[in-house]
Amino acid sequence: MNDKQLLRYSRQILLDEISISGQQKLLDARVLIIGMGGLGSPVALYLAAAGIGHLTFADFDKVELSNLQRQIIHSTQSIGSPKVESAKQTALQINPGVEIHTINKELHTPSLQKVIRQHDVVIDCSDNFATRFQINQACVDEKKPLVSGAVIRMEGQVTVFDNRQSHSPCYRCLYTEEGELEENCSNNGILAPIAGIIGSIQATETIKIISGLPTLEGRLLLLDGKYMEWRNIKLKKDPCCPVCS
Repeated sequence: MNDKQLLRYSRQILLDEISISGQQKLLDARVLIIGMGGLGSPVALYLAAAGIGHLTFADFDKVELSNLQRQIIHSTQSIGSPKVESAKQTALQINPGVEIHTINKELHTPSLQKVIRQHDVVIDCSDNFATRFQINQACVDEKKPLVSGAVIRMEGQVTVFDNRQSHSPCYRCLYTEEGELEENCSNNGILAPIAGIIGSIQATETIKIISGLPTLEGRLLLLDGKYMEWRNIKLKKDPCCPVCS
């Protein structure tokens, strides 16, 4: 690290859990963020600021006026622009020292799996079950840790599926593909800061994975934002899971 980097990340380096060696791990890391919306916005901002050296933003959508209430990485001037380009511009304003790649298209297997293979950590900030199942399958196949988050109305959930460990459950252990009610913010609404809370935790867990610190693996955090209550649920690997068993 050069002097400017040492100064930029000095408050983080002061942490015994990070130090100079940990900061170097962050600078060397390659992280994929899928979805540059309400969750992807705080994730991208915090990881860029924290010095994740190589970030990839994946999204196929364009910025709309209705996004701006919660997707804080975009601005009014970004309306009509690809979300990945808007996000890249904002993240580089925060930290021009990080390398940011963009994927402005919808990823499907096998292209999704190829992209995931090139990264150290995958962060699922998507908003539908079909995409989440595809991401999960690819992460299990490639043995990549997956940081999963979801928000709706005034509720949120977040966990880590560490597919490097044989005992770790996967997203498919938590949800079946049949009978799940498809809900999204367009139909049900979302309180903006809820996305910020869950996204910030996703960013934190990503830094912890890279730094070798304990994570949420094996635990699901559920947030009830209306009453500001948290539930902590233990997750176990499903021995009959069709994906990871």
